[in-house]
Amino acid sequence: MNKTTSPWGFIPTLYLAEGFPYIIINTVSVLLYADLGLPNDKITWWTSWLYLPWILKMFWSPLVDARSTKRRWLLAAQIVLSGVFLGIAAVLGFQAFIYAGQSGLQTTFTLTLFGFFFGAFASATLDIATDGYYLLALTPKDQSLFVGVRTIFYRLAMILGSGVFISATGALAERGMVTKPYNWVCLFGFLGLLFLAFAVFHTHILPRPEQDIPVSSSTTTAWKEAFATYFTQQNIIYILLFILIYRFGEALLDKIVPLFLLKPTAEGALGLSMETFGWIKGTLGLGGIIAGNLLGGWLLGKYGFKKCIWPFACLLVLPNFFYVYLAVAKPGIPVIATLITLENFGYGLAMMALTVFIMYVSQGAYKTSHYAISTGIMALGMMVPSMISGKMQMTLGYEQFFWVTAFISLLSFAVVPLCFKIKTLEETEQRFKQDKQ
Repeated sequence: MNKTTSPWGFIPTLYLAEGFPYIIINTVSVLLYADLGLPNDKITWWTSWLYLPWILKMFWSPLVDARSTKRRWLLAAQIVLSGVFLGIAAVLGFQAFIYAGQSGLQTTFTLTLFGFFFGAFASATLDIATDGYYLLALTPKDQSLFVGVRTIFYRLAMILGSGVFISATGALAERGMVTKPYNWVCLFGFLGLLFLAFAVFHTHILPRPEQDIPVSSSTTTAWKEAFATYFTQQNIIYILLFILIYRFGEALLDKIVPLFLLKPTAEGALGLSMETFGWIKGTLGLGGIIAGNLLGGWLLGKYGFKKCIWPFACLLVLPNFFYVYLAVAKPGIPVIATLITLENFGYGLAMMALTVFIMYVSQGAYKTSHYAISTGIMALGMMVPSMISGKMQMTLGYEQFFWVTAFISLLSFAVVPLCFKIKTLEETEQRFKQDKQ
């Protein structure tokens, strides 16, 4: 296709392809290992390491700029992801065919985890290349017009990946169509073929922008200056504390909530089926996050960060106590679905505040690099609490774990006042208000 191809022809599929691997690697991996019967501490410790490539991607993003084109990078990443998912399907199928019961489970875990980790690096690279290609292939006018489209399809990939796909995977086994873990073989086989189809389609449809060429070697110097200016900016300690601690409680819950919903009631969990989990957490829950994102963005635009941050922080922290109630009362599915959706809605609102905070403190000549550094630090703030959460839960039990986590999440209130001391944040918000007037 020539470079006049309409963005409608490739932006939706590009951002579906960008969204799928993130949710599959960071969320579906947890569900897979829970279904295989692995203990919570092992699941949370090892799957938390899968955040690492998104923390480190700021360090190799100059390589994507300096070597080859963004188009080639994203096509290569999609091909690699196809191979990764097909490889995971093959490992699961081999384990199911050769071994019985728990035999060979450790080998299966090791090989699939290696696959997820390799896929995480490919996915983080795909993020860099796709977002860079977006800026090169679209005119400034089209970039503004399609920013909502790319967000919608990225979020749609998450709903499909951890909602519809998981419900279908659970239904395959629960309705007797296949036995475990062949339902997972079907899922990852499908994903592998899907990404192969993405790569073939994008090879033929993606324009070749004239600007999509390797940049000069001066990128390395700019990269060093970006880091230097970021970590020497005024109030950097306050900025780092807010990014790392604002959603500390949510980070502790991140890996445990899916396990709590899925694990047997004999272990103190809720014992939902995989099919039900997919609809509640993966579909309604993510729908709540998207609704929170949309409303949060509108409220922040209308009233500003300072007026919104306290109520948003309350909506981030207080719903964490819902999980205490769920662990104690173990109510029916309608109540579980309602509370999970409300908690995710609050999280969606709160995440928009964090996104705007990062945008406001990422200013100056290197604002794009500063934003990437901040999001890497944000990923670190998710990774470390997630790693320790499984050990905490197995030591305390679900009920006590949720009590402890709910009270720890009150730390968010301690870092909110720091926002009002950050000069860069205040200056940027005032400038945005003047621009709107």
